[in-house]
Amino acid sequence: MAEAIFRELVKGRTDYAVASAGVAAAPGMPASRHTSDLMKERGLDLSAFQSRMLDQSMLEAATHVFAMSAHHIAAIESEFPQHAGKVYLVSEFVAEDALRGRDVSDPFGQGRAAYQETLTDLDAMLPSLLAYIEKTHKA
Repeated sequence: MAEAIFRELVKGRTDYAVASAGVAAAPGMPASRHTSDLMKERGLDLSAFQSRMLDQSMLEAATHVFAMSAHHIAAIESEFPQHAGKVYLVSEFVAEDALRGRDVSDPFGQGRAAYQETLTDLDAMLPSLLAYIEKTHKA
């Protein structure tokens, strides 16, 4: 979901490359049915999406890495300590106090309502990531 939403935020911009990967993903899996349905309702097609594991080459190519939870950050920093300086929590820069610093819940295996809740959170959080990148990296 986060990848699809962020791609939409930077649609048409050639100065951004967006990708996602998991710290414990089963490679080659499609997006979940609820994720696909919610994104399809926004006109976003995830039919070609396949999960993949985070690796060294992805981190080397990235200027910023945004993790969904503190646990994910710890896993990335433990396995790839040389990239710790570019890893942030997705909610780190959001303006809303109630969301800032909070882990994004993983709705995997739950009902559509849980996916919708995660989508609502990501909609609030991801624009702040774009603003952060624009202010710090693009300056």
